[in-house]
Amino acid sequence: MSLYGMMRTGVSGMAAQSTRLGTVADNIANSGTNGYKKASVEFSSMIIPNSGSSYISGGVATQVRYSITQAGPIQYTTSGTDLAVDGNGFFVVQNSNGQPFLTRAGSFVPDGEGRLVNAAGFQLMGYSYENGIPSTVANGFAGLVPVQISGQELQATPTTIGNFAANLPYAAPDWTGVDLSTNPANPVGLDEGLEDGSVIKTSLVAYNNVGEEVLLDIYFAKQTTGEWQMSVYYQPDGTAGSSFPYSGPALATGTLEFDISTGKLDAASMSTLTIDLTGLNGQAIDLDLSKMTNLATGYSRGTATMNGNSPSAVERISIAKDGVMYAEYANGARTPLYKLALATVQSPDMLRVEPGNVFSAGLESGNVQIGFAGGGGLGDILSGAVENSNVDIAEELTNMIESQRNYTANSKVFQTGSDLMDVLVNLKR
Repeated sequence: MSLYGMMRTGVSGMAAQSTRLGTVADNIANSGTNGYKKASVEFSSMIIPNSGSSYISGGVATQVRYSITQAGPIQYTTSGTDLAVDGNGFFVVQNSNGQPFLTRAGSFVPDGEGRLVNAAGFQLMGYSYENGIPSTVANGFAGLVPVQISGQELQATPTTIGNFAANLPYAAPDWTGVDLSTNPANPVGLDEGLEDGSVIKTSLVAYNNVGEEVLLDIYFAKQTTGEWQMSVYYQPDGTAGSSFPYSGPALATGTLEFDISTGKLDAASMSTLTIDLTGLNGQAIDLDLSKMTNLATGYSRGTATMNGNSPSAVERISIAKDGVMYAEYANGARTPLYKLALATVQSPDMLRVEPGNVFSAGLESGNVQIGFAGGGGLGDILSGAVENSNVDIAEELTNMIESQRNYTANSKVFQTGSDLMDVLVNLKR
């Protein structure tokens, strides 16, 4: 039985080295595949219990492992839709049947329908901004949709939020004229008030539902120390020369109250003014005024922003490191479209390797957990970059030579056992 066991052990060794050579072949073949994770073979002994003076040989068992947690080098490209994960996490993709997978292969390009697909045809998934700022479903793929872009569509986005920050002069005289919020006819002393700082006028541009510009005149009139009245009018309604009276009422009015000890807005003051543009085919705008100040210096304007844009075609797509995908229009406007999700599992190296350079979760890897880039231990998303294979060609060639020699040695063991078996069979002849 020992000769037969010797031959069986030799076959076991050849089979193990053959498996190792198979992983070496795959690794070398995929050394240029983006996001590929190299395979390796771990050996363990198979020992058969022995007793007495005879020895019964066992063999060797193999287990294939993938170095999934070992990141490959980052290579930068000229395409903004090429993506890489700098740190932990996997992109979520789906096949043509809608089945989700995980991958690190981020060489995405738009297909004929504008969906971002990688070289294996898997579609990139993300959370849409259509229903507001997205949030993750932590323990599943629900809510994720294919990321779809198109550079040919015209899009107009109405203004819904804005920010306005400025310093209103603390030492300005009180406005003694009529209440500007009532849309008075030709208010006496307005020009003088604009000169001495008791009235401040500025303008903002917003956009209605069809992308038409809506010009807004904003007046600040000082009522008393630390108190300013604010009024907003539609500029085209103004009268030539003095603007007042406007042909329509004020779109919004309110009072800013400042803490004279700090020059900042008082806690009891309004900090947001809602400007209703529904009568101008627009939306209600929440104008953030929380950064307004009332300091002993002249009028100076800080941040003045409004979201929304006029009709414009998408010029390019940009992706921030937190995974937010923006459409950048020819007019300079930028709109968030999707927020890309990253997935992780408890044991990434135990993920099941599937065709197409993707992975799926199993009992050994643990359940998939979804999050956003830069949080919860997940890495950042790099745009204009791809992760190369983590294969080291020099190491693989060394492994190939070593496996070849070990295979030859095991074959010699089998051949020796076969020769001795022939001798044993032929003893009677």
